[in-house]
Amino acid sequence: MSTATGAPTASAHTTTNPPATTACAAADKDAATTTAPAAASLRATTATAAPKAGGRASRWQLRFAVLSLVWGFSFLFIKVGTQGFAPLQVTLGRVGFGALVLLAVLAVKRERLPRSPRTWAHLTVAAFFLNALPFSLFAYAELTIPSTLAGICNATSPLWGMALSVIALSEDRPTRRRVAGLGLGFLGVLTVLGAWQGFAGTDLTGTVMALGASLSYAVGWIYVRRTLAGVQHSHLSMSSTQLLLAAAQLAVVTPLFTTAPTSYPLIPLLAVFALGALGTGLAFLIQYGLVAEIGPTTAQMVTYFVPVIATAAGVTLLHEQLSWNTPVGALIVLAGAALTQTRPRPSRPAPLRSDASAD
Repeated sequence: MSTATGAPTASAHTTTNPPATTACAAADKDAATTTAPAAASLRATTATAAPKAGGRASRWQLRFAVLSLVWGFSFLFIKVGTQGFAPLQVTLGRVGFGALVLLAVLAVKRERLPRSPRTWAHLTVAAFFLNALPFSLFAYAELTIPSTLAGICNATSPLWGMALSVIALSEDRPTRRRVAGLGLGFLGVLTVLGAWQGFAGTDLTGTVMALGASLSYAVGWIYVRRTLAGVQHSHLSMSSTQLLLAAAQLAVVTPLFTTAPTSYPLIPLLAVFALGALGTGLAFLIQYGLVAEIGPTTAQMVTYFVPVIATAAGVTLLHEQLSWNTPVGALIVLAGAALTQTRPRPSRPAPLRSDASAD
């Protein structure tokens, strides 16, 4: 959804693209990446399912917390991974390990990949905009910017999504509140970057790459909503196919721009593995379960915890510096993003008036 960028996939379910968004997630989601991202997932419907009563259903909060942690730590994993491998290699490992997790689950459930050439063609585009491109941009961005800033830039995906949906999706009409949220969100971005001091201390190229990754999630989400919303395949099947296609794209590109690693340092290798297997593969499975159980509206709230966790992880574990404007700007961005996700209440029909007077 977003997507720390988990594994945005093509499903249409969320309004954000959190770190783990797939074509199934984007066709199911109303906003991530996260989106999602996504991851970051996107669903054309925004109906919220009420949490089920019962022992197992009551534990969705734990899975929600796990998903927030996994996606929040994804930016740290990217930073550590790029200390041992080229950015494209980190991204290739990420989608590769993520695809292996989903394919393993696909085999256990005895599900099949889509067979329609049309579906594969649309998933190829979705894989580029929701996985290959944004994941690569985040990896390159973190060569020059802190993981904390990358996590905050990821939170702008709902803002890009709202701005683009007004143009590309005729059913999405802007309201005053959503437009205000858009303006507030980008004011938050300027606050994070320290615009009043000429962006001093911020690498502009890396920041633009991170913001471009969030924009890519929004573009992918729009594309998926327009092309794959009615496809009759499971989220698992669609997402597995999407990650496979992203891995194939990166497998072609990576050797052209990088040389094979001469060594495989353990810590960066483990970071890439965690980024793919947990932040991309496992995170999608958790997210899909949450959307099915509690509905996309509640599940997408994970997006607002990701930059908080990414910032805490970067400061405490990577000892990244944090000036006052970074957390303040992040809060403004999240407030703006929340406003862009509001929907007008359906108008109630006027009650019928009975005429008490007799003719």
